[in-house]
Amino acid sequence: MLARRLFIISGLIIVSSMVLYFVISSIKNIKVDNFKPASIIFLIDSSASNQAKINPQKKYIKQLCSTLDPEDKIKIIKVSEDAYLIYEGSPQDTSGINKSLNSFTKFSPNDKGTAYGEAVKKAMAHCMTMKKNGYVPAIVIIGDLENEGASAKQINWDTLPSNVRKTMKYTPDLTLMFLWAHPSKLDFVKGKLNSVLGEEHLILATEETVDKVSGKFFKALGR
Repeated sequence: MLARRLFIISGLIIVSSMVLYFVISSIKNIKVDNFKPASIIFLIDSSASNQAKINPQKKYIKQLCSTLDPEDKIKIIKVSEDAYLIYEGSPQDTSGINKSLNSFTKFSPNDKGTAYGEAVKKAMAHCMTMKKNGYVPAIVIIGDLENEGASAKQINWDTLPSNVRKTMKYTPDLTLMFLWAHPSKLDFVKGKLNSVLGEEHLILATEETVDKVSGKFFKALGR
């Protein structure tokens, strides 16, 4: 009887040890979730020259927002004669995003200028603030990139690379995505910023290829 009990106890110990081994091995193989919420700053050109394309551009913003995580945050900056914030909050707030885009991007004959420079400066500042709060920053610039109106409000392409480089000291994972501009303008952007941001964090797409870049954008965000 004693021998039988010892045999049973030994068997239980062996089985328990094997179970414990497999449990520990499984725990070691579980990858830690490195998910980090993103902060996406959208710049949308609502000036007269871009009105013909603004409806599909608004649709694109809403579609991209629908694929973002509820923990992400977005901001939308209107670009015309001036640049100012028209929405900030959850990407899942479909109603709020839709109302903001429809209300503040309507055609106005007076909105002939484009304050892209002011908009980019504001977006960079927002990115640094959101980075401090633990978000992965990205700026999505949607429009034709035409320089119209007051020159002081335009992008200074001679100083922008150095300004982006300075911003990246605080936001090294910054991504810039330029959409809907003419290929010649996108080629110019690439020449100015590719050496600063690199292939992974500078994303360019024309109207014809805009539906192909979402995967690259999410990869840049670390997803």
